[in-house]
Amino acid sequence: MKRFSLITAATLLPQMALAHPGHDAGKFVGGLSHPLGGADHLLAMVALGLLAAQIGGRALWALPMAFVGGMVAGGVAGWAGLPFPGVEPMILASVVILGALVAMAARLPLAVLAPGSAFFGFAHGWAHGAEGPAQGLIAYAVGFAIATAALHLAGIGLGRMLHRGVLLRGLGSGTALAGIALAMGG
Repeated sequence: MKRFSLITAATLLPQMALAHPGHDAGKFVGGLSHPLGGADHLLAMVALGLLAAQIGGRALWALPMAFVGGMVAGGVAGWAGLPFPGVEPMILASVVILGALVAMAARLPLAVLAPGSAFFGFAHGWAHGAEGPAQGLIAYAVGFAIATAALHLAGIGLGRMLHRGVLLRGLGSGTALAGIALAMGG
């Protein structure tokens, strides 16, 4: 039920969903709260967990690890001021694509999904790092990595509860639609 409310809110309030500033940057809590502050991040991270649960096996750890690893690298790149043109469209694409993969119960090879997860993680991390603190980057990065891993675990838990059923695919569809709505309204 909370998932439906999140998707509804993301659909109705896209300009708020893409807002990243205003976190208590520079502290562990700022990093921890950053992934929770935008529906685009939240939806993509939970969807990655849903996808990992749907595929199972090595994907359960490989996809979240690839995403978090890519996100940390992207965070450093964003913090260092390296350019990433089109980062917001890439973040929105991650929501749509990850949701669609869950909706279609896609069984792509891990050799394709892991690098794709890392790339999406890099985009999300770049946004976190670009908005991160001038001082205290390590505490901030640890916070956003922990929050991201927790969101992946929540998606995995939910995906395993739904056991590859119609509801799981429906969550994927809802996530993809929310991503489209965010893109249209942003």
